Amino acid sequence: MKRLIFLAACLSLAAGLMPSLSRADEGPATLPFREDVGNLPSAQRGARDFMAYCSGCHAMKYLRYNRMAKDLDIPDDLLKSRLMLGTDKLGDPISSSMPVKQAEAWFGRAPPDLTLETKARGSAWVYSYLQSFYLDDKRPLGVNNPYLPGVSMPAVLGELQGWQKLETPAKGEEDDTPKFELVQAGTMSPEEYKEFVADLTNFMAYASEPGKSDRIALGFRVILYLLVLLVLTYFLKKEFWRDIH
Repeated sequence: MKRLIFLAACLSLAAGLMPSLSRADEGPATLPFREDVGNLPSAQRGARDFMAYCSGCHAMKYLRYNRMAKDLDIPDDLLKSRLMLGTDKLGDPISSSMPVKQAEAWFGRAPPDLTLETKARGSAWVYSYLQSFYLDDKRPLGVNNPYLPGVSMPAVLGELQGWQKLETPAKGEEDDTPKFELVQAGTMSPEEYKEFVADLTNFMAYASEPGKSDRIALGFRVILYLLVLLVLTYFLKKEFWRDIH
C-alpha cells in the first residue's frame, strides 16, 4: 500500500511539472486558461465564431458537421442555415473555402487544419495566441505574435480586439508573459474579447477530442466503482484473516 501511495505521488508530481516544461520549450509563458469542453453554451458560441471567422481559411477535416451538431445539441436546420457552407452535406467534414494554391501564394503556406491544434499546442497556448497579435511594420502583413514569431497569419480578429503594440519588458522582470498596450480600440471591450476567445478555444478543445466529456464522466464512475470495490475487498480480507491475526 505504501508503495502504491508513493507511486501515485510521483505520478502526480510529474503531471504537475509537464505543463511548465513544455511551456518553457514553446516560448513565452501562456495566459492562465482552464478549458471547459462541458460548457455547452460556450462551445456552441465557439462553433458559431469559428465558422464565421476561421473556416474561411482553416478546415477541421477530422470533425464532421453531424457529429458536431449531435455533441453540441445544434438543430439540423440551424446547422445548415448558420454554420455550413452551401455545398456541404451533414456528413461532410468541416472544410475551408480557400483554395490551397491561392493560400500558398498569399501567405507563403496553406493555413493548417485546426482539428488537433489544442492537442498539439495546448488550449492555454491557443487562448494566449489569439490575444497576442501586435502591430509590427517589419512584417508583410503588419502584425506579429510572440507565441509564433514571424507568423504569416493576418490579425483576422483585430477589428474585434483592437490594435495593440508589444511593450518592452522591464529590466529584471521575472514574468515572461508578453504585455501589450492597446493603441486603437476594437468593437469589443477587453473583457468581451477574452470571453470570445475563451469560447473559441473551448470549441477547438472539443473538436480535438469530441468524446472527452464522455470519457471524463466515465472515468469518475470507474474511480467511484474502484473505491467501493477497495472498501469491500478490505473488509473481505479482514474476514478471511480474522482467525490468523
